[in-house]
Amino acid sequence: MNTQLFTLALLEILLSIVITVVIIFISFKMLKRLFFRKEDLGGSNLAFTIFTSGIVLSIGLILSEILPSITNVIRLSLNQTDSIDVLTIAKYSGIYLLIGFVMAVFINTAVFFLLSILTKGVDEFKEIQRNNLSVAIIVVATLISITLIAKDSIALLVSSLIPYPEVTNYL
Repeated sequence: MNTQLFTLALLEILLSIVITVVIIFISFKMLKRLFFRKEDLGGSNLAFTIFTSGIVLSIGLILSEILPSITNVIRLSLNQTDSIDVLTIAKYSGIYLLIGFVMAVFINTAVFFLLSILTKGVDEFKEIQRNNLSVAIIVVATLISITLIAKDSIALLVSSLIPYPEVTNYL
């Protein structure tokens, strides 16, 4: 058994779970505080539950593209002769997560802007608060569609920031 690989795999699993739980927790609290103070997941507003599920799924899709970049930085720190310190790993991880968070906010904002243009006279937030399931479903479907389309570009952006070692081109 390769103990270094096993340890790295356990570290990646732990890191992925902790980061995902923290980011989703913060996002959910912000969502409730900003838009839905009176709503409750245990309540009777199914539209809010559908909407919240879409937000969580969108964040999960974005994080699934960012976490491999964080683990690549950790792998590089273990394999390079010039070791990368913990502070540098934390700095890159923070930058990657900030990019992911900003992109999630941007995608959510873009979806609501798009839907407000397409559905003039309909306030999506108020309709979701009124338990309008059709509005919640169309918002979530649009959000997930745009997230699926954009997630690879977000991954490319983040992976372009990975501090790979310089390689000489002998050709």
